[in-house]
Amino acid sequence: MAMNIIRELPHPSEIKAAQTLTQDLINIKAERDEEIKKVFSGESDKFLLIIGPCSADNEDSVLDYITRLREVQEKVKEKILIIPRIYTGKPRTTGDGYKGMLHQPNPTAMPDLKSGIVAVRSLHIRALAETGFSAADEMLYPENYSYLDDLLAYIAIGARSVENQQHRLVSSGVTIPVGMKNPTGGDISVMMNSITAAQHAHAFIYRGCEVRSDGNPYAHAILRGYVDDRGNSFPNYHYEDLIRLAETYEQKSLLNPALIVDTNHSNSGKQYNEQIRISKEILHSMRHSDEIKKLVKGLMIESYIEDGSQKIGENIYGKSITDPCLGWAKSEKLILELADLL
Repeated sequence: MAMNIIRELPHPSEIKAAQTLTQDLINIKAERDEEIKKVFSGESDKFLLIIGPCSADNEDSVLDYITRLREVQEKVKEKILIIPRIYTGKPRTTGDGYKGMLHQPNPTAMPDLKSGIVAVRSLHIRALAETGFSAADEMLYPENYSYLDDLLAYIAIGARSVENQQHRLVSSGVTIPVGMKNPTGGDISVMMNSITAAQHAHAFIYRGCEVRSDGNPYAHAILRGYVDDRGNSFPNYHYEDLIRLAETYEQKSLLNPALIVDTNHSNSGKQYNEQIRISKEILHSMRHSDEIKKLVKGLMIESYIEDGSQKIGENIYGKSITDPCLGWAKSEKLILELADLL
């Protein structure tokens, strides 16, 4: 047959029983959940920065990076709320290449998803325990959310997944904010339909069970730019794009209208240094429009310890093995500058 079963994976309850959370960590996570939700509901005027590596490829360097973020968070805590990116599943346009820690805990070894599940949960637990940060991850496989549902602070639905029924329905049963990216072709109606679906209640099949969701009032938009039919990247973070999205939200019966702007991907044409300029332009737009200021809740920035990216096997500590990232020195400076501009 074309599909061969390697092994049955452990049930989430088994993984959680082996990698438990202390009551202190449960409380920290719950407090952060409420603080983040208040940003999306408008009860808090803090600005979100969802920032970190394109993919979390190495536990030690990721934790090193997040520890540095914690120090900066203390300096900007009156204005900015940081959610580290710990992206452990990496979608691939053609299906080829490194698919993240979930698939390959060791990027140079063969895929091992059982070990990957354990490694991913371990990384998120260490981040929470050592820095007090619950983190963001991308929902690459909806059924895998159950392995991390007691740890995550934020979920992103990628441009290639946003039209998928299962991603939408599972998002409707999630209790934390879920960001829906515009698809790679740029049609924001697809993103808005996904938000609508996620905010509504549904009955569906999940992990072999019939379930009913309540709807997620914190499902919201992420603008990440788009690609035309010739493969050219175009941004959608400019003033006119933000006004258009605000007007589109007004036409919908949606709760908590909100936007996170992804400063990399097609918005930057994957030119990672452009994230600095783009971030400041968005804050400029917020200063010139109350409508935009009310809508934009934060930014998504790809950042790591070293500038740029490397090939797997080069083994440069803290340098991305997927998309190029903004290095730490520039990232720290940018966070402090954004706090001064807010």
